[in-house]
Amino acid sequence: MYDLIIIGAGPAGLTAGLYAARFGMHTLILEKNFVGGQIILSPTIENFPGFPGGIKTGVLIEKMQKQVEDLGVKISLSEVLKIESGRDARKVFTQDETLEARTVLIASGAYPKKLGVAGEDKFIGRGVSYCGTCDGPLFKDKEICVVGGGDRALEEAIFLTTYAKKVNLIHRREEFRGSDILKKEVGRNKKINIILESVVEEILGEKKVSGVKIKNIKDNRTTQVGCEGVFIFAGIHPNTDFLKSLLQLDKDGFIITDQEMNSSVKGIFAAGDCRHSPLWQVVTACSDGAIAAHSAHRFIAPYR
Repeated sequence: MYDLIIIGAGPAGLTAGLYAARFGMHTLILEKNFVGGQIILSPTIENFPGFPGGIKTGVLIEKMQKQVEDLGVKISLSEVLKIESGRDARKVFTQDETLEARTVLIASGAYPKKLGVAGEDKFIGRGVSYCGTCDGPLFKDKEICVVGGGDRALEEAIFLTTYAKKVNLIHRREEFRGSDILKKEVGRNKKINIILESVVEEILGEKKVSGVKIKNIKDNRTTQVGCEGVFIFAGIHPNTDFLKSLLQLDKDGFIITDQEMNSSVKGIFAAGDCRHSPLWQVVTACSDGAIAAHSAHRFIAPYR
């Protein structure tokens, strides 16, 4: 019987493991793919406190992993298939075994929705990005493209003008889906070149991004736009499909929690990008993980 099983070894899960170990909790971390989660796709983190000039993502994750493992927390590569919640314990079913814990923390993260076009996967980390806040500073005084038409795409396009000399904002519809106030702000920004009724067909380049091929959906005319970065905001999808009807989720599948990271089921907590949040960043994921571990520690106090 574990005190805490953490599902996900990204920044939220690793931070929760660190705090749980310091609370003296018998803890296990389960990770489906690789330690670090989706942030590994960004080569450098420039907005994590304490590292002027940024830090290589792999280096930061290695340090976080070592810190957790040095405290005796085991990280096991195993996919969780489902969770069942009982009165005094939670059961976690993986493809290999069934585990029990007093509490469970879901830190399974989320993944960006892709365009699914040629060159997209090839240039991830070499010009293709899904996070303006993470990678914007890498494109100072460069021309970039932003793909999307919702609030997040508009917000990120505006933010990216802080660094880029020109932002080509590409959207498939004849008008943006975002809020009126953001649409007006985009229209006023002289650094933003709006390209509507167009879709990206291919991301071009050799060793890194050099441009995009776009097609106008009304006349089927194909053109190329030169750029050094492509920021894609087609939405993100939380890794919560395995929860099915266990927890309360929002309309997009993100786990709804209170400020102490409690989910709708007692003894189950959530942290990081899989949680309904106004901001998905490494620093907020770490904060979520610390709070969730603290809440789990308080939850198991009567059993100790």
